[in-house]
Order: sequence, then structure tokens, then C-alpha cells
Amino acid sequence: MPVTCGYCNRTFKDAKAVKNHISNAPKCRLIWKHQMEKRSVKAASKDGTSTSEPQAADPPPAKEPEEGADDPTVEVHGDDDGRDSSKGFALLTHPEVEDEYFRDLKGAHFVEAFMEKLIVAPIQKEKTVFERHREGEKGDDWNPFLDEEEWELGRWLVQNVAQSKMNEFLKLPITRNQTQPSYHNSYSLLQKIDELPHGPEWICELVDVMGNILGEDKKPIVETVELWKRDPVECIRELIGNPVFQGMISYVPERVFADKEGQTRVYDEMWTGDWWWEVQGKLVDSAVVAPIILASDKTNLSQFRGDKAAWLVYLSIGNISKETRRQSSSRANVLLGYIPVTKLNNFTEKSRSLAGYCLFHHCMGLMLQSLIQAGWEGVEMTCADGWVCCIYPILAAYVADYLEQCLVACCNENHCPRCICKPNEKGNAVCSTLQDVAMTLQVLANHKNHIDDERFEAEGLQAVHKPFWAELPHCNIFVCFTPDLLHQLHKGLFKDHLVKWCQSIMGDKEVDARFKAMNNYPGLRDFKKGISLVKQWTGTEQKEMEMVFIGVVAGAVPSRVLAVARSLLDFIYYAQFRSHTTDTLAALQLALDTFHANKDVLIEQGVWKNFSFPKMASLVHYVQAIQSKGSADGFNTELPERLHIDFAKEAYRASNKRDYTEQMTRWLQRQEAIEMQTSYIEWKRGRRRFVQVDEDSDDNEDVVKDLQDAVEKATNVEGPPRSYSVARACPFLNVTVTRLKEDYGTANFLPALSNFLHDNLPQCSLQPNRMDHFNLYKQVVIYIASNPHTTEGIYLERIQTTTARPAGGRQAAVPAHFDTGVIIQDPEKF
Repeated sequence: MPVTCGYCNRTFKDAKAVKNHISNAPKCRLIWKHQMEKRSVKAASKDGTSTSEPQAADPPPAKEPEEGADDPTVEVHGDDDGRDSSKGFALLTHPEVEDEYFRDLKGAHFVEAFMEKLIVAPIQKEKTVFERHREGEKGDDWNPFLDEEEWELGRWLVQNVAQSKMNEFLKLPITRNQTQPSYHNSYSLLQKIDELPHGPEWICELVDVMGNILGEDKKPIVETVELWKRDPVECIRELIGNPVFQGMISYVPERVFADKEGQTRVYDEMWTGDWWWEVQGKLVDSAVVAPIILASDKTNLSQFRGDKAAWLVYLSIGNISKETRRQSSSRANVLLGYIPVTKLNNFTEKSRSLAGYCLFHHCMGLMLQSLIQAGWEGVEMTCADGWVCCIYPILAAYVADYLEQCLVACCNENHCPRCICKPNEKGNAVCSTLQDVAMTLQVLANHKNHIDDERFEAEGLQAVHKPFWAELPHCNIFVCFTPDLLHQLHKGLFKDHLVKWCQSIMGDKEVDARFKAMNNYPGLRDFKKGISLVKQWTGTEQKEMEMVFIGVVAGAVPSRVLAVARSLLDFIYYAQFRSHTTDTLAALQLALDTFHANKDVLIEQGVWKNFSFPKMASLVHYVQAIQSKGSADGFNTELPERLHIDFAKEAYRASNKRDYTEQMTRWLQRQEAIEMQTSYIEWKRGRRRFVQVDEDSDDNEDVVKDLQDAVEKATNVEGPPRSYSVARACPFLNVTVTRLKEDYGTANFLPALSNFLHDNLPQCSLQPNRMDHFNLYKQVVIYIASNPHTTEGIYLERIQTTTARPAGGRQAAVPAHFDTGVIIQDPEKF
């Protein structure tokens, strides 16, 4: 029976789902905790007992959860445990599900949050953007289209077909005579799309760049470039007010602990880090922080010929959960603008680099101008749940590769963009002092005023006298730089360094031979030709190499070299954790310390000279960055690389390649309108997806259906947190024991089955024999309890087998294969 949450009015399939939602949705959970606290205060007043806790203000009006939706109980600890009583330290427990249910909540049973700020922050209740859209409909649900079928056809055409092909399709006799849409060509269709609601408007601002090369008129040559941008405040308003994200947004920071004593801290989402907590304490009580996450990167647009490129700037907010932000299709990342790409031919070659720095910061300053006043004074915005809050947008994180980080930090490319370590000290194990914003601005001001300051050269600064981040409120740009798992670890530390070190010691032939000798196993890449001849690897292939690399080098390199490889791979895997604790961060630091303790062996072997390179210097900042902003997987540069496809490459291909930036913005606005309308229709129909399955492209429909069934079965499991599933229709029926031995190679099947029955079903009197027949399945899908550090939600493991396939035509013979499954019956013993 459907049950409604009394705090956000979302509907779920049963009471258990509501309980799960309240415990996971930060705002609903904190409102509920405040109500429980208020009830305890009222009960104490009724009994005549005094309380040191001040009575909180009335919470926003909300329906109580329906009967049957049992809420977890809460204990609020104040001064008794030495914590500030103005902030609640809440213990989430439930006698029936404490051992099983809360294990899935990332181990986070204990939450310390700014509870009083949540209650006073909402100003009033307003209609969400979807509710206003529903009220504004002109009698027809599908306006400006005639019906659902016409809308679906138009949506598909705009998203998948070029305009010239649209006209050809709409002029076909079958389309004109039978389908008969109200639009007869691409122009009329796009006119209807333009009537739909869309995101913030695009603005083109002309920027004059005065060079230092004189023209024929003896005056400096001026080049005018176009800066395409959108208002970041309006982009944040769209994100934080999108009803699709309701239940996925947090409005207050939290300190999460895995134990009642508060000794083991948990870091995963951005609101669990120290940065948000510190900034929240600097603002007024009515403030709701919107931590801005910026990402910028340049990408090529033209293929095979031409030099067309785009420099994109993306924006998201840390209020949205990282699992949602990481999905490129969730629309949790918006394109803020295009920085102009120019060769700056009106500058001499020597001054061209500095001119590029200055142009970037000038354009970024124009793009982020509205954030200055909004960050100091706040802006009222309607949130996804309909409550109006005073939002303070503050730059919190900047996702970029190393070269882009140096550009933003105004430093040379041989210096660290975060700390003041010298170029020849980047390989040290000790973290240097972080850059100071005020001091850096003072050094730049002294350079502008021609005042000698030795720090300018020592810190490797560029003469950018007005960085875009200089006036942004509460912004420390040097702390904003987040770990870059893709470029720093996978492509950098592993592929460019560790693999080459081991190849130098072992030799290319030995490395290739060991990769070729790896047994084939589903889920592991089979490097049939080795790795030495491949010139370019993708991030996915590098991750696949990491899975087997220790097995490749073990026994072929000295023990200390193996310790170096093991420590670096441990660091890479720990850094990728979705959820960190104090213990995992200690293990991350230990892996780095182990590397530094053994790295000299590479110098002794003659394969490397020194370790003062940028990617090595970045490792010392990982622990501090995770403690500040949450786990590193929420800030990986893989996402901007993926977004380039949607916001640049496809948009460019849809243009006529002339004056393409304006066409790209128009195309993106129409795509955005279609996505918003699709989300609105799904919201209006009340469609909710309770489980999600990653449907790999190489899986057939039967396998995907089996996985879906396994997820649904695992979700409804009562008791042990493990289950399994097999196909509904058995592919091989009544197989004899003789065929099992001859065709499938199971020579010990009968003895193994007899032992299993004897050990697990001693009361069973049946004994298998050679006359029995058995049904065979190709695979079994096993549900394994999620690991909060490495998986999110339900984890499925497939154990499968394939029969031998004879050679035929161009296909070589394929031997039979079966997987080996290791089942841990009692996880507590490991």
C-alpha cells in the first residue's frame, strides 16, 4: 500500500520505504529529529521537570507519517557528553533493525548537525517550479503539442535527428498522411520546443583584448572575442529548486560518526566535511549554504582537420548528493558558459602565456560577478521541497586537471597550486604550508605597484593582478582544488610512472608475457597482446590494468619494488572509496608513507632520478582534502570529460560549423527544455524508480531481467543480508550425470553433491546416483551486502559458465569456462 512521507509529501511503496527515505534524506531526517526533540521538551514540561534545552521554534507544518511507518527513535545528547548543546548530537537507533538496517546507512549512526539553523532557515512555503507549471497549463496537458504521441515524436526527433533529416522525415507520405503531426517541418517543430520552459538565458558579452603588437596605424591591435555565459545565481536557483532532486538535497552540514563516543568520523557527502561546518558558523542563523562546485576544461570540437575548440565551465552545488551529481544524465551539472578560445596573435610569443592567464581570469570574473553580492547578502530561493530559504552561494570546490589548477591559482606550471613547497621539494612526504589568499593578493598588488617582493618569484606567481576569486566571499581558492583521480592517479601515477618503472626493471617482453598469461575471467580484461605496443589508454583500461598489476609484477621485481607497487596501488584504491572513516584515512596515509619509505630503491635500480613531479606532490593533500570536502569520488574529472560529449561535441555537430557557439547555445537550450518537460511529465504522473540497475550494453535482455529480479528480491530480503537468483526458464533440462562428466567436465559432481547434502541436510534420506537427471543454469546472481566504502546500494555478483565451442568459419575454438566463487558465510570472522 502506498505511503506518503509527512515532511516532503513524496509517495513510496510501503512503510519500510518511507522509513528508509526519512533516514537517508537529510532535511526530512532533521525535521523529524527536531519534532522528536520538541515532543520530549513538552513532555518534560508537562511532568513538571526542568530542562536546560531551549524550546525550539515550531517546525514547518507537515503531515505526520501514516500509521505503520515507524520512525527510528532518537537520543539527543547535550552538555552531558561535553558537546555544545546548541547543536544536536543525534543517535539514530531502532531496536528491530539496528543490526541489519543501519548497516546500509554507511555505518553512520551518529550525526551532529546544525539543527537550530534548519528550523529557522525556511521563510515561507511556495509552489515549486513544477507546481507553477501545472497551474499555468492552458487546458491541455501536452500544450503546445496536441497529444502524448506527438510530444514523444517531437522529443525523439529533436534529441536524435539533425534538422535536415527532420524535414525529410516530416515530408514522408506516411508521416503526412497517417501520423499527421501539427508541425510539418523542423522550423515549426522547433518553434513549439521554444515555447517550453527552459533554464537561464544565455548572454553574449564582447571582450576587447588589447595586444602589445602594433598595427599599421601604430596602435595596439585589438581583438574582440565573445564570452557566452549564464547567470550563476539563476543556475543555482534552478538546481536547488528542481523537484526532481527532492530527497537528494541537504541544506545543513553534519558531522557523522560511526560510534557513540564520536571517535570514528565518517566522510562521504560534501556536507559531512569540515569546510561546510566552518563556513556555516560564519554566517547568520538563517543562512543556507549552497557550496558551488566549478569545473573547467578545454576540448577539441573538430575531428581529423581544423582547430575548433571550446573551453567549458560547469557548475553544480554540493547540496545535491554526489551519487546524483556523478550521473551525467541527472542534470545536476549545468553549463555555466564558454570561455573564448583564441590564439592571441596580437601578442608577442613571449607575452602570450601571461595574456592567456589574464584573459581567463577576466572572463571568469565577468561570469561569476553576481556571486559576490549573493555570497555576502544571500538570495531567497524556493527549494525543491517548496520552502523558501535564504541561500548563500559560496565557491567551495574547483575540479580541474593540474594545468588548469595552475591557471586558476595564478602560478607557474612547475609549482604546487595548493601549497608553497618549492619545485625541488614536491617529492617530499611532508605537506607544506598551504597558500594564503590575503598574502597572495598582497604579493600581486606589490608586483602591480612595482614594489620588490621576493615572494613573487619564490612562489612562482604569474602577474595576474586581479584574479577572479579575489572578491568572492568566504572563498579560499587554494583549498578549493580537489583530488583528481583520473589524471593524478590512473593516468598519472599509475600509467605514466609505476608501469614504466616496472617495465624498465622487468623488460617489455616479460611484462607482455605475464599479461598474456593471465587467466580469462569475466570482469577482468584479457590483455591478449600485452601492453607495450598500445600508444594510448583510456581511464577504464588503466583501472583494469590496476586490478591485475600486482599479480603481474610479483616474483619478477625485487621485494622493495613490489612494496612500492603495492603501496601506490593501495593508495589509489583507498583514494577511490565512496565513504571514508578515520581508519580508512589512516590507511590511506600509511600507504603513502610506505611508498616514501621504499621509493629509494627505484633510484638504486637506476629507473628514476627524483620524485619532484606535480602528480607526486598532489598525494600529500588527499587526506586533508577529503576531510574538508568529503570523499574524492564526488570531484573526479571523469565527469567533466563525459559532459563534454553532451555540452560541446554533440552541440557542435548539430551546428553548420560557422558561428557555431551561438548555434550551440540555442541547441543546448532546446535540449534543456525537452529534459525539463520530460521531468515534469514524470513528476506529474507520479513515477518513481525504487531500484536502479546498471544495464551494461553487452548484456542481453534475459540477463538484464535476471539482474532486475535479483535486485527486487534482494531489496525485499528479510533476515540475512544475502540472497541469490537464477533465470526463470532453465536453459538445460534433465541433463544426465554422464553428460555432466563428458560435456561439462564435472567428474566429482556426485561425491561433492553427496557431501553437501550430508553436511547441510543430514535428515535428507535421498542419495544422488548415476541414474538421476539435473537441470543446469548458465549463471547464478548473488546479492552481496554493500560495502559502504566501495559500493553504493545493492551489489550483484554473477557466477557463470560457458560450454566449449568448436572452431567454425573465421571463429577459433573456444574452450569451456567456469567461474570460481568464494563464499564467506560469516563476515564477522574476517
